Amino acid sequence: MMQDWSVYRKQLASRVGGIAKLSPDTLRGEQLLAGAGQKADHLGAKTRELIALAVAVTTRCDGCIAFHAEAAVKHGATREEVAEALGVAVALNAGAALVYSARALDAVEASYVA
Repeated sequence: MMQDWSVYRKQLASRVGGIAKLSPDTLRGEQLLAGAGQKADHLGAKTRELIALAVAVTTRCDGCIAFHAEAAVKHGATREEVAEALGVAVALNAGAALVYSARALDAVEASYVA
């Protein structure tokens, strides 16, 4: 295993707890945003966690990966479902690189004109 994710989750929870003590409204605001989907519950907890895990990969947030991987499993996500969600993240990153490559070429072309 590349990292001990349960140890990392505990360390991160402790550090976030420190932030919460210093700035409780920051944590409350994040929790309000994170819980918004639970109220409507159109997607269900497992699907929300799979989406969160894929987004965590695209934003390169290890802490998000740690928490949402555990939550996805807790809500019944299979390895195959996780792999499919991560495949979407891979495709999105490739797509974003393609779109930004077009922007980069546009900037290069504009530099030739200037």
